[in-house]
Amino acid sequence: MKILRIGAKGAEKPALLDAAGRARDLSAVLPDITAKALRPASLATLRALDPESLPLLPDNARIGLPWAGCGKFICVGLNYADHAAESGMAIPAEPVLFTKHTSTMIGCNDPVVIPQGSVKTDWEVELGVVIGTTARYVSEEQALSHVAGYCVVNDVSEREYQLERGGTWDKGKGCDTFGPVGPWIVTADEVADPQQLDMWLEVNGFRHQKGSTRTMVFNVAQLVSYISRFTTLYPGDLISTGTPPGVGMGVKPHATYLKPGDVMQLSIQGLGTQRQTVHAWNPELIDG
Repeated sequence: MKILRIGAKGAEKPALLDAAGRARDLSAVLPDITAKALRPASLATLRALDPESLPLLPDNARIGLPWAGCGKFICVGLNYADHAAESGMAIPAEPVLFTKHTSTMIGCNDPVVIPQGSVKTDWEVELGVVIGTTARYVSEEQALSHVAGYCVVNDVSEREYQLERGGTWDKGKGCDTFGPVGPWIVTADEVADPQQLDMWLEVNGFRHQKGSTRTMVFNVAQLVSYISRFTTLYPGDLISTGTPPGVGMGVKPHATYLKPGDVMQLSIQGLGTQRQTVHAWNPELIDG
């Protein structure tokens, strides 16, 4: 099942995709797709619906964040060995964790806005893992049972802020609009193996990233288990699991970064496609 939210910012309607890929309005069933709606019982209720009985939503409507009320946006760094190599960093012995502020989160096709003074804004296609049941000190064997579904994430990053401004990665990861998510959540029952998903990202039609979750250093089950030792994971929390090689920072002989007018397009097998246009600093694109 693919669930999403359709409509203008602040006025999104809950929806699911039917067999033909058309968005069906869930408003008569639930007021919104929230963290609570991602729990197993709620998903089972939605799964039992006949999509053909639900009203169609407009084909050209904005796709918003797939769910409302994400409590934590936890990310994993250097989780692909070849990306660590292009970054000039060692393969980690344990997962490298950082957070993105939930205020970074935008719809899959919303504008990405370069921060004031940025010179090194970069792209990263990543597999997102959406939590469906509370996870605290869970085993690797039980970890995937706590996952509601999966989605595409673009972990947009300002490399100067991240690496050259005196400390934590969060500075370069937490800027407004730096977390496009979606277009939808694909529920876990439809993803046979999250470690067998191809992924890619293009900028202006040139394919910079081409990889697979097969080459993760730490797989999804390991990550959910590991993270649950340090913080309780609740329904609606999001884990972004790292990126394969091909980021702008790694382009040889000279790093390449995003500029106004660039168009990013990215996809993960079975999880949909995102497309964002990059804009110069404009608070109206963030708040509007």
